[in-house]
Amino acid sequence: MVPFFRRFVALYDSLEKLWEERRTERIAANLLILAFLSSIALIELARQGLLPAEVAAHLPRNHYYAINTALSMLLGLEVFGLVFSLAKSVSVSVGKQFEILSLILLRHSFSELVHFSEPLVWAEALKPVLLMLVYAGGGLLIFLSLGVYYRLQRHRAITRDKEAAADFIAVKKIISLLLLLIFFVIGAIDGVKYLKGTATNEFFSLFFTILIFSDLLLVLISLRYSSSYPIVFRNSGFAVATLLIRLALTAPPYFSVLLGVGAIAFAIGITFAYNRFEHPDMQRSAHL
Repeated sequence: MVPFFRRFVALYDSLEKLWEERRTERIAANLLILAFLSSIALIELARQGLLPAEVAAHLPRNHYYAINTALSMLLGLEVFGLVFSLAKSVSVSVGKQFEILSLILLRHSFSELVHFSEPLVWAEALKPVLLMLVYAGGGLLIFLSLGVYYRLQRHRAITRDKEAAADFIAVKKIISLLLLLIFFVIGAIDGVKYLKGTATNEFFSLFFTILIFSDLLLVLISLRYSSSYPIVFRNSGFAVATLLIRLALTAPPYFSVLLGVGAIAFAIGITFAYNRFEHPDMQRSAHL
């Protein structure tokens, strides 16, 4: 490996170690709790007219928005963790994307609460409740399907050459670093828009669009190490699953759920077909 790239790999390893520390998890959890409680407090202060007019103008008047804020931050943390999974295994990375999609569907379910008045009036809640059931049901189906997906995984080395396999992992780590940089740039832009009071839901859909290109890039890079048909087909199929996830993020409610469930079913089919081509003598120490 070129010494210049080794520095990036070392940086990635340091960031991954920091991210996986128990202390980091506690800090992240505390930030989520603080954001949730702060959102509730600010909304209540705005409702009572206790904030400056220019500040209150950017705040909602419905307490249910605090739930959406906390869940959005939680999803942001999950996406951050997704980037680290990319270097470990393509299959694990795709599974992580479906985990995030299921959480996004649950967030959509909670987001319907903003249409409820305070106190709740049932006559106004019928349509939101139906959408909540659709989103929550879709998230549950993906959650259940992920159990099947992970159980089917049988990690294989992309090549018998250990040095080549190590180089491929290093390349994935460098791509992950680029995705981390993109994550912060998009997050900063989205954060500025939010502070200015500009409604935006572009973060997740935009980042998943970038993931489509990164997945295709990995498919092409993997050809340098192996042109095995099962591997090429599986990785290309997973890229299609990522595309379906991206479409599910912007589709209308019912189509969104159908696309999400269809994507996980497709990924399970890809995994099952790939396992049919598996050779038992392949090394299992290095994951794809």
